[in-house]
Amino acid sequence: MIKNNHFMIGGLAEAKNYHQPIDIPIEQGDEYYSNLKEMTIIRKVEEIIGENVKNNLIKCPCHLSIGQEAIPVAISKYLNNNDFIFGNHRSHGHYLAAGGSSYELFAEVLGKVTGCAKGMGGSMHITSAQNGFVGSVPIVSGTVPIAVGAGFSAQMNGEKQISVSYFGDGTTEEGVFHESLNLASKFKLPVLFVCENNLFSSHLHISERQPYSSVLRFGDANGIKGKRVDGNNIVAISSCVKKAIENVRNGNGPFLLEAVTYRFRGHVGHDENIDVGLQRKSDLALWKKRDPIKRTMNGLLKKDLIKETKYLEFCKDVNKRLTKEWDQAKKDPFPKLSQLIESTYATND
Repeated sequence: MIKNNHFMIGGLAEAKNYHQPIDIPIEQGDEYYSNLKEMTIIRKVEEIIGENVKNNLIKCPCHLSIGQEAIPVAISKYLNNNDFIFGNHRSHGHYLAAGGSSYELFAEVLGKVTGCAKGMGGSMHITSAQNGFVGSVPIVSGTVPIAVGAGFSAQMNGEKQISVSYFGDGTTEEGVFHESLNLASKFKLPVLFVCENNLFSSHLHISERQPYSSVLRFGDANGIKGKRVDGNNIVAISSCVKKAIENVRNGNGPFLLEAVTYRFRGHVGHDENIDVGLQRKSDLALWKKRDPIKRTMNGLLKKDLIKETKYLEFCKDVNKRLTKEWDQAKKDPFPKLSQLIESTYATND
């Protein structure tokens, strides 16, 4: 029987709510300070990318996840390097949280041969296979069935690996998404489906596209357990996914996580797109008060689990390191023309 609260997001979709510091468990202060630092790195990396999209040094389209950093950071700490992680067009955060190199990401968006995809993929085709991040593609819902296939492989291998599929709310309007949920449910595949519901598919608010705002109802329709959480609250996400991933890993079938969040930048590019729809124009400033980084930092400070000076010193060091990496990536060479052939055809070597 479908639960009524699986139809609508409710208060989590209201920009005026959830501005308070996150309640950090005292005994986990070190863990969440580490998470804060990871989120900060992702934010700084994407701010540099955004600035260089603006000044036209980066030529490829870049979809930034600024404002959504808590989700991949919370999930990645419960994953192993032999798990399978699949992203989408907005996957810088997924890649970095999994352990991907910020330097190689800089080089990739610049089209340099030192990039994570040897300069052939750009922002939307990134990979860090050694860290479990198999890759991302720009096609909406494109990696969802691949993640299900990887789950099939994991189940057959019996290695207790799991597959993670990241997608946005717009993906739920693609037929292959529903086919994938059906198959994963039927065979109890070890797949964690993660919907980063930021309420917008490109430029349209979910209320303009669907009769209901929550995606959990699609899990219900396929007999998949799921939960909705505040996607800007790293403690809430961590508490949910720790148990969910354990259950998925132990053969109890797939799980659908709906993390309600908001992207601070537009669909693509560096600007905020505040003129796209009346709701975004009026809500963005309030959503910034739900910033997962600020709320985590304030939660740690409130319980005296960190010193602000120590965190600011960390930020200074990160800026210095990332600036050095960016400057190096700019100097790196572009791929040779021969790489077009070498990257397309297999050899007998």
